[in-house]
Amino acid sequence: MSPLRTLTVAIAASLASACTMMPDYQRPVAPVPANFPNAPQASTATPADAIVWRDYFAHAQLRDVIALALANNRDLRVAALNIEKARAQHRIQRADLFPAIGATGSQTAQRLPGALTSSGEAEINRQYNAMIGFSAYELDFFGRIRSLNAAALEQYLGTEEARRSAQISLVAEVAGTWLTLAFDNERLALARSTYETRQKSHDLIRRSFEAGAVSALDLNQSQQLLQSARADVARYTSFAAQNGNALSLVVGAPVPADLLPATITDTVSTVAELPTGVPSDVLTRRPDILQAERTLRAANASIGAARAAFFPSITLTAAAGTASSTLDGLFSGGSGAWSFIPLIRIPVFEAGRLQASLDVAEVQRDINVAQYEKAIQSAFREVADALADRASLAERLDARYQQVEATQAAFRLSDARYKGGADSFLGLLDAQRSLYLAEQELIIVRLADAANRVTLYKVLGGGWR
Repeated sequence: MSPLRTLTVAIAASLASACTMMPDYQRPVAPVPANFPNAPQASTATPADAIVWRDYFAHAQLRDVIALALANNRDLRVAALNIEKARAQHRIQRADLFPAIGATGSQTAQRLPGALTSSGEAEINRQYNAMIGFSAYELDFFGRIRSLNAAALEQYLGTEEARRSAQISLVAEVAGTWLTLAFDNERLALARSTYETRQKSHDLIRRSFEAGAVSALDLNQSQQLLQSARADVARYTSFAAQNGNALSLVVGAPVPADLLPATITDTVSTVAELPTGVPSDVLTRRPDILQAERTLRAANASIGAARAAFFPSITLTAAAGTASSTLDGLFSGGSGAWSFIPLIRIPVFEAGRLQASLDVAEVQRDINVAQYEKAIQSAFREVADALADRASLAERLDARYQQVEATQAAFRLSDARYKGGADSFLGLLDAQRSLYLAEQELIIVRLADAANRVTLYKVLGGGWR
């Protein structure tokens, strides 16, 4: 068996038997209660993270806008490119497990003066080499390189979780911005309708004033209501334009007019209530929590590399080929050459550097544990807040609907009493203001209900596919 082949077999055996000094990984216990407050009863429904967003969002226009954003949003593109970058970095680190074999060809020319030669005359010596081999390849007996490779793998997997998290956040942000634009358009439509109604009322009161049937106070109060509605039209027009621009930005492309909402939809989702389960089943499946855990695993692997640095390291340099003093004799018989240089390095005195490196790795692991636990606590808070809001939204919606019905009845009654001369214009004025405010409050609560469904889907780790 040739020396190079023997060396290759030895390297393969060392790789197969190599171990690592990474600590056994134990997932930290979630520092949150066992159940969410205000959570509905556990069900056998499909978990939130398994529901595809296309199946969750029922409105066809909203689905098309989300699909447009997933194809054009620049932040999502950056997240995808970060995956490719981390994958390449992992391949670079993994390559250290194998020797880097290369071929070289060289010539060495040296002139010696006559004083240094046996013949007493100047000579020029030449040497030609053609070799193939590797240099300073480390045998990973104690798993240092494998630990670094494991850390790089966890970082790569963490970027995949980051992309999933970015996609869920993007879907929620698009839905939220789309709903806010619908909210602005509905308020604008209400303001325009109110302005038109008050314009007609003002024209009627003005004619009555000119005929001497009403006082100047009634005319001025009517003018006050009219200009208030006019100001709201201008204000909500501005809001709608700004949120339209915000929607185009988050989508990453102009949104076609036929995909823009006119009013808030009551069917933003096809799922009335998302299954919540318990934190250990829900929170640990959220992509941002999984990303934090991947970072923790990478820190755990780095401890193995720091521990391995305390032990001897063995590196090999080997090459085989041909050598000759003439170029034409480089590949002739008997020109074979090889070299084998094993090197062992044993740490003797490092002035505390190796221990400090291990301390840094262990402290970094403890930092990542705290960050992982904080991520779970923050996620628990987000879900608890969304559930608390959800628990009261149905009652708030019903109350606002009944308030609008009551104020509409009061307005009709005040209008009839004013026209019949049984009440002053001031009573009708208050009734108009109350109705307008009640209708605005109803729109606000309808937005809160739709936005809460989107928020719940996000904080429960809604399906990213």
